[in-house]
Amino acid sequence: MTEPDPDPDPERGPDSGTARPGGWRPSRRQLALVVAPIVALVAAAYVGDALTTTWAERHPLLLVLLNARSRILVLTTNQLDAFSYYMAAGLRLLSSDPLFYLLGRWYGDAMVVWVEKRSKTFGEQVRLYERAFAKAAYPLVFIAPNPYICLFAGASGMAVPSFFTINIVGTLARLYLIRRVGEAFDTPIHSVLKFFDHYRLPLFVFSVALVVFILWSDRRKGKNEIGSMLELAEHPPDEPEPPAEG
Repeated sequence: MTEPDPDPDPERGPDSGTARPGGWRPSRRQLALVVAPIVALVAAAYVGDALTTTWAERHPLLLVLLNARSRILVLTTNQLDAFSYYMAAGLRLLSSDPLFYLLGRWYGDAMVVWVEKRSKTFGEQVRLYERAFAKAAYPLVFIAPNPYICLFAGASGMAVPSFFTINIVGTLARLYLIRRVGEAFDTPIHSVLKFFDHYRLPLFVFSVALVVFILWSDRRKGKNEIGSMLELAEHPPDEPEPPAEG
């Protein structure tokens, strides 16, 4: 993986004095302690997707804790006081970022290559993020700290204080903008929530069916996030590839 900033020492990251761990790799138990919460968070996000139309008005705080996608935050922000909104959404958005950063920190380029090999579609997407990260590492951590970006930040050796500071400030800025959007579009958002409440049961059935279809489709395309994480726990990036069947 290309380093965000050139450095004569290949083990040094984008911040002076930061070094990637050399020769050390986590145990299976340590890896499982990182993978398990990622799997739980992915599963919670799917549940939140299925419950969006049902819980957006009745249980907004619980919905945000399950899934803090931007569309859910827009739907729920006006129903939550500022403290609840920033605390719940902030914790949910930031919960997985240190885990992916740690995976990148532990395995470096081997982790990036592992992700790229999961599927053709997955690999192309990862390489696209990788090229963007090489050109604008810190802005991307601030603007779009998705799992790939956090993984690259760890693999590149970005200093822990820099990563957390930029990530947290960027997340708070994003939440602030979403809250302003919610205030500006309060009337149409309220209309959407009324529609959800009026057709709660059929929309719930449709939402569950849609999530099941997405899971099935992703599995066929090799983009199953839960399956990939379980495979990672079983076959870490620094281990030889298992022999192909047949």
